[in-house]
Amino acid sequence: MSFVLHVDGERWRAGLDRVVAERPGIVPVIKGNGYGFGRDLLCAEASRLGVPTIAVGTYAEVPEALAAFGCDVLVMEPYRAAIHAGLPDLLDTRLVHTVTTATDVESLRSVLAEARVVVEGLTSMNRFGAPVGEVGDLAVAADAVGVTLHLPLGTGHVEEIARFIAAVPRVQTWFVSHVSAREVSTLAERFPDHTFRPRIGTDLWYADKGSYEVRADVLDVRPVAKGTRVGYRQRPVAGGHLVVVSGGTCHGVAMESPSSAATLRSRAIAVTEGVLEAAHRVRSPFTVSGTTPRFAEPPHMQCSLLVLPEGVTPPRVGDEVPVRMRLTTTSPDAVVVD
Repeated sequence: MSFVLHVDGERWRAGLDRVVAERPGIVPVIKGNGYGFGRDLLCAEASRLGVPTIAVGTYAEVPEALAAFGCDVLVMEPYRAAIHAGLPDLLDTRLVHTVTTATDVESLRSVLAEARVVVEGLTSMNRFGAPVGEVGDLAVAADAVGVTLHLPLGTGHVEEIARFIAAVPRVQTWFVSHVSAREVSTLAERFPDHTFRPRIGTDLWYADKGSYEVRADVLDVRPVAKGTRVGYRQRPVAGGHLVVVSGGTCHGVAMESPSSAATLRSRAIAVTEGVLEAAHRVRSPFTVSGTTPRFAEPPHMQCSLLVLPEGVTPPRVGDEVPVRMRLTTTSPDAVVVD
């Protein structure tokens, strides 16, 4: 059985090329599961794109990035002496570290005197960083190569960034996350002596959403009468066909990130989905014979049982069916770039 992410290489790469051309100074973000494509593949693409710097999420991702990418690697996780002081890769001069305190800078420099750092400012994201009033002194003391700001999703960030720039006039290079192309353009006009480096992951790797698709194999198909009990939990199913497909919890099937449910519509959807789940009537992410059949029961580790209603032509064993997946939570068996 296999659960595969298929990529139209030419079309996907054309989308990447377009984003890089439109976003001068881009720093591709390569972290986590590699946005479903895998971090090694994305490092190879970053090399092809000719960018001088990539960003990784954590120090655990550093060894792989250094091996797969030949230029600078910015670590977005803040350096913490209590956690990272003993890591062997700290000696690599291609690393650019994120710091937020003088204590951590001192620890890092005790390991490698010429370690390069960027100072992270504490934005309205309120995750980590130095307060705006402290960023300037820390950047000067650390001889930072830049300041980095991680903003919330959405727009309206120009004035917040401008406040940091006013507080840190001597730093010309600014790494920013979740800042739109229009906002970067506005900042460049207001601060022509500054360089803005947008860190981009989602909008880069998913630039052309039609260029990739997850597909699963049909492993078995059999007719079932209404009331037939199936699966680990022996739940009765409606009449039709039971379809067994590759893809389960180890691939991320039906494993979703928490939703903010910020609007009335999103809250209503969440309530409806909860009621359907309680009634064991959850629709699967698989598309089979033009329909999105329900799960017969929660997905297994490597496969899923689906109920195809009566009157729908069943697929054949060996057919491939598309899967609607959020790639940041997807772990395919393979990534095939055509």
